[in-house]
Amino acid sequence: MAKELVGKAKFQVPGGKATPAPPVGTSLGKFGVNLGQFVTQFNDKTKEFNGMPIPVVVSVYNDRTFEFICKSPPAAALLKQAAGIASGAGRPHVDKVGKVSIEQVDEICKQKMDDLNASDLEHARRMITGTARSMGIEVTE
Repeated sequence: MAKELVGKAKFQVPGGKATPAPPVGTSLGKFGVNLGQFVTQFNDKTKEFNGMPIPVVVSVYNDRTFEFICKSPPAAALLKQAAGIASGAGRPHVDKVGKVSIEQVDEICKQKMDDLNASDLEHARRMITGTARSMGIEVTE
């Protein structure tokens, strides 16, 4: 009997620090997936991200097996790490909370290029720069 896709689940989990608690348990528990097995596989695959949120898409099959795909961390999390800040500005067009260089933006673009809807590096740079602007982070030359 062939494997049949029963469902998909999408959620974000801190890299290398997943637990069977929500959001993992609530998203995968309804499919009868072995949560401990998912958590250990996910933590082994994402241990180098050390707590940065990682979006994951899990495909669950009728025999309760699963496959998962890890995406790159959100642009906002990468920008906060590059700027060395804890959170974005409450009023981003008035208050500036940090600065990133164009080189740091290019590194983020290269890291996220597979997950961005951009045709080249210039378009990706504009997307990441827009995210930085909406967080109150200044992009310097």
